[in-house]
Amino acid sequence: MKKSLALAALALAVSTTTANADTKPTIVLCHGAFADGASWDKVIPLLEAKGYTVVAIHEPLSSLADDVAVAKRAIAQQPGDVILVGHSYGGMIITDAGNDPKVKALVYIAAFAPDANETITDLGKGKPAPPWQAQLKVDSGGFATLPADAVAKYFAPDLAAAEIKLVAATQGPISTTVFGAKVATPAGQALMAKRANATVTSIKSSHVAMLSHPADVAKIILTAATAPAKK
Repeated sequence: MKKSLALAALALAVSTTTANADTKPTIVLCHGAFADGASWDKVIPLLEAKGYTVVAIHEPLSSLADDVAVAKRAIAQQPGDVILVGHSYGGMIITDAGNDPKVKALVYIAAFAPDANETITDLGKGKPAPPWQAQLKVDSGGFATLPADAVAKYFAPDLAAAEIKLVAATQGPISTTVFGAKVATPAGQALMAKRANATVTSIKSSHVAMLSHPADVAKIILTAATAPAKK
């Protein structure tokens, strides 16, 4: 079933000074839970076609700290400004890693945007538990995966059947510790408090909008990449 998802572009625009106005920022993409960098495969060519350098990181999903460290390394490797994009759990990662002075803007694609000391569990308090939560399979090491039928019904129902099977087969197990992990210092916390500053686009999509609506997602990222930094 499709539902309207809010894809927040420029939810946080971090003030930076660009050394060369003609230099495009690098776009660093952070995937969500149960996924890897391949979840951006349809979006990357659209961004590269506009002349952007794109890096899709592969998070170990072993802890929030480990995943943030991978994002920070990717930022450090870039020569100039960076646009950080996070899908789902990737929003937690970019909220922390976005404190780097190279980061020009953060883009949340159906993602968590926590405040200080806020966890994914906190963000869900007072709301009905998502139906897929009860179907999580947790192994002896505390890593969770979604069964194929849950991927098909709740995670990616608007993809072709063959693609749904691929998403299910290639998912990355995620440590259950991330659901209780806190971001101590959210990037642009003052702006986060004024969430009306965000530019929000809503589309009819499953949770994996970057796979089912790559052109819409690419457009949102490009909007963030070309917008002037907020002072």
